[in-house]
Amino acid sequence: MKRLLYLTLMLAVVFSMARQISEKAARADEKNAFTPDSIPWGPAPPTVPAGAQMAVLEGNPAASTGDYTVRLKMPDGYRFPPHWHPKRENVTVLSGTFKVGMGDTFEVDKMGSFPAGSFAYLDPDMHHYAMASGEVVVQVHGQAPFQIQYVNPQDDPMKK
Repeated sequence: MKRLLYLTLMLAVVFSMARQISEKAARADEKNAFTPDSIPWGPAPPTVPAGAQMAVLEGNPAASTGDYTVRLKMPDGYRFPPHWHPKRENVTVLSGTFKVGMGDTFEVDKMGSFPAGSFAYLDPDMHHYAMASGEVVVQVHGQAPFQIQYVNPQDDPMKK
């Protein structure tokens, strides 16, 4: 009888500990995992042309080092003037059609169309420009700091 009592108490303790561990893990995941309705959208930083929204999912894109992952939501017709990045940029199109062109001049007829599911990486110093066709959401990840250098200084929203 004593043996059955000890076994029952032990199982109760084990189940209680398992539940506590499971609850702690679930709380930790809340900071590291996002459902579409929990994405923390807000205004994009002033280095990005006005009209877009940004969500930081991982890291700090403005930090001096470290990984980052952000999402950028752009309305139909939104444009990024010709620019480049000092570090590699990895872009995944999550929704809409993202149009991208290469070079120092924005030329709509020379842009390629990248539908949802597309991925591209742009090596440092690759000059490019982009436009949203319909509402577009892209996910960008890479190494901090994330910086945008505009080909034409007058295109830099920080200088307007």
